[in-house]
Amino acid sequence: MPLRKNNRVVKAVECLLSLGSNVGNRTSHLQRAILSIGKIAGVKVLKKSRIYQTEPLGPSRRKFLNCALKIKTTRSAMGLLIEFKRLEALAGRKPGLRWGPRPLDIDLIAYGDAKVKTAWLKIPHPQAARRAFVLVPLFEIAPKAKLHSGETVQEAFSRLKGISQSVKLFS
Repeated sequence: MPLRKNNRVVKAVECLLSLGSNVGNRTSHLQRAILSIGKIAGVKVLKKSRIYQTEPLGPSRRKFLNCALKIKTTRSAMGLLIEFKRLEALAGRKPGLRWGPRPLDIDLIAYGDAKVKTAWLKIPHPQAARRAFVLVPLFEIAPKAKLHSGETVQEAFSRLKGISQSVKLFS
């Protein structure tokens, strides 16, 4: 069924998200984020990956929990970014050290076939093809999706053997 806005049919776009947490109750942060994303007007969660435990990049010492979502939305990419930043703040995230500890991180990896490059948002996410903590959960739910590199998630995933970062299924 098509989505409607003001009695007009609005084209919905499929998007890929990467979620992570390494502060507080990491599982709870991810579960609440998934529920909250599904409650954003104009957003429907289509698929979610399992949760993976991953080694942190940068100065953080605690391991991250990561997962991926596939959503369908009638919101703009910038509208989604604003909502995701609001959810991160509600979870207790404060501006600070890049790649530092955080209760919640939500990255918009892909927004349909769109290419966006602003100071605040780059789509497809330019680093996704090099990050095992993004690729492993994405491979589970969207192996044919295109990344910034032009390759599919599956193609980028096949190169993971050379990446030393540890990604393990979280129980």
